[in-house]
Amino acid sequence: MDGHMMRLALLLCIAAAASASPQTCEPKEGHDGRIYLSEMLIGCWTSFTSEDKGEVHILNLNFDPLDVKMFTLEMSDATRMNLILTSAVRAYGVANLNPDVHVYVNKNATIVLPGNQRRNNIHEVDFPSQDEELVEWAQQTFGGVTSFTTIRNLKTISSTGTNGTKPGSPNCLLENEDAVEKRFININTATLESSFKSCSPPQTARGDEPELHIINIPEDAGVCNVSLRVDIKKAGVFLRGPRGTTWTFVNPLDTQFISNNDILLPAMAHRIPPLLIFNNDSAESVQMEALRHFKASAFSSYTELIPKESTILLVLGKKESPEGTEMFPEPVVPITTKAPPQMPLLMQLFGSPDYRVPLDPKAKVQIDKRIYAEISGHTLGNIVLTIKVIQCFMRSKGSCPVVKELPFIPQPCSVDSCPDSARLSFSLDSLQELTATTWDLECSVSFCHNEKCGDGGTVNRNLEVTQPCLQPPTPPCFDFGLPGVLGIAFGGFLIGVVLIGALWFIKIKTGYPTGLDISSTAASLPGCPCSGSKRQPVSTNPSPSENSSANASIGSTQSTPTSSMA
Repeated sequence: MDGHMMRLALLLCIAAAASASPQTCEPKEGHDGRIYLSEMLIGCWTSFTSEDKGEVHILNLNFDPLDVKMFTLEMSDATRMNLILTSAVRAYGVANLNPDVHVYVNKNATIVLPGNQRRNNIHEVDFPSQDEELVEWAQQTFGGVTSFTTIRNLKTISSTGTNGTKPGSPNCLLENEDAVEKRFININTATLESSFKSCSPPQTARGDEPELHIINIPEDAGVCNVSLRVDIKKAGVFLRGPRGTTWTFVNPLDTQFISNNDILLPAMAHRIPPLLIFNNDSAESVQMEALRHFKASAFSSYTELIPKESTILLVLGKKESPEGTEMFPEPVVPITTKAPPQMPLLMQLFGSPDYRVPLDPKAKVQIDKRIYAEISGHTLGNIVLTIKVIQCFMRSKGSCPVVKELPFIPQPCSVDSCPDSARLSFSLDSLQELTATTWDLECSVSFCHNEKCGDGGTVNRNLEVTQPCLQPPTPPCFDFGLPGVLGIAFGGFLIGVVLIGALWFIKIKTGYPTGLDISSTAASLPGCPCSGSKRQPVSTNPSPSENSSANASIGSTQSTPTSSMA
C-alpha cells in the first residue's frame, strides 16, 4: 500500500512539474502573421517640390527571371507629380492617371504602357539607366527628386492621395531603405521567396509580462544583414543566427533584446558585440534559451526563416506605421527638428539635491530657487546605456515665444543609485526680467555606450514659474540694557553741565544785565555799606552805535549820586 502511495505521489509531482515548466511549440510551414518580410533596397525620400508645387518620383522596377513582369499603376488620386519609370528588362503596365500626373519612360521601350486613355500624359525620352546618373538627370530636368524607390517584382502600386514629401533635406542621397515607410503609396509585390516556419505555444504569458518574440535563422542559412522594425511596444526579442549575421534595429522603441550576433543601433552608429554564445539552432533549444534568459513563463511567437537575399527587412507587428503615429514629425519651431526618440525619456524635477520627492507637474516654481532635474529612460536590451545631457532651453508659451538657453550643472549620478539616468541642476535667474510664467523646458541628450555616443533626441517638461514675494524692510529694533540706560542718563547730565557752563561763560563776557544791577539797587537802600563806593565801568570795545548808548546810560547812572549828595 505504501509503495502505491509513493508511486502516486511521484506521478503527481511529475505532472505538477510538467504543468509548471515553460511550454514550447513545433514550428510549421508558413508564418502566423506576426512577422512580415521585405527587402532593403536602394532609394531616397526628400522634401523637394518644384516651382509649380509638383513632386518628382522615380520608380526603379526590378523583376526576377521567372516573374510575369506585369504591373498596374493606379494614380487617379495622386497629387501633381512627374513620375519616372525605369527597368532593366521589358515589363508591361496598365496605368490609370489623372491630368496632373505625367509619366516619363525611356525611349528604349523597356516599359510599355499600352491602351492608356491619357496618351498625352505619357512621354518617351532618353535618360540614363544607372541609379546615380538617373537622379542627376532628374535634378537637371525638373530641379530635384522627391523620392527614388526600388521595387522588386511589382504587382500593383497606387497613390494614397497624400503629400509625397518628407520633412528634412531636399537632396536625394541613395541608400538602403524600407519602401513601406513611404506612406503616400501602397506597394503590392510578389511574395519574397524565403523558407518560413512559425508557431505559437498554447500557453500564454502572464498579464504583467511583455510579449516575447523569437526569431531563429538556422546555421545552414547564408550570412545575412537583417533590419528589424518592431511595431510592438514593450516587447522582448530573442535573435539567433549563424556567425556573421548582423541585426539592425530600425526603431528600438521600448524593446529588450539579446542575440548571439552583432547588433547595430543606427542612431548611435555603434555596433554591439554578441551578448551570448549560443550555436544550437534547434527550435526547442532556442525557445528554452529565450524563456530562460527573459525569465518568462511563455513566449508569443517563434519564427524560423532561411532568407534568399543577403539583405532583408523583418517587420514585427504590422506593416503600417507603429500605433498610427507619424514616422517623421514636423520640425519644431524655433529650436531644431526633434529626432524620433530611440527610447522613451522622462524628466522629473526636484526641489532638493537628495532627489527624493519629485515636484508636482502642476506646481509653480519660484525663479530664485535652484531646481534639480533627473532624465531617465528604459534600457535597450541588456546593454548599459548612459544618458548625457547636451544642452537645455527654456521656451515661453504664447503668440510670441521667447527662447533662452539654460545653463546647467551636471550632478553626480552613479550607475547603482540612478541607472539609465542623468542628473543636473539649474537656476532660473535669467527669467526674472521676463513677464512670461508658462515655459517649456527642453533638453537634448545623447546615448552613450563604451564612450561612443549617438543622438538620443529631446525630452520636454512644462514649467510654471512665479516671482519671489518681496517683503518690506523691517526697521531695526534696539534693545537697551541697564548699562545703556545709565550711559544715556550720564550723557544727559554732561550735556546739562556743558550748557550751564556755556551760559555762565556768555554772562561773564557780556556783563550783567540792567535788571540785575546791584549798585543801583543798593543806592536806594539806606544804611547800605556799599552805597558810597564808586563802581568802575567795565572796559569793553563796543561798536560805535552801542558806544553812544552805553555812555548815555553810564552818565545818567553816575549823576544820581551827585544830585543826592547835593
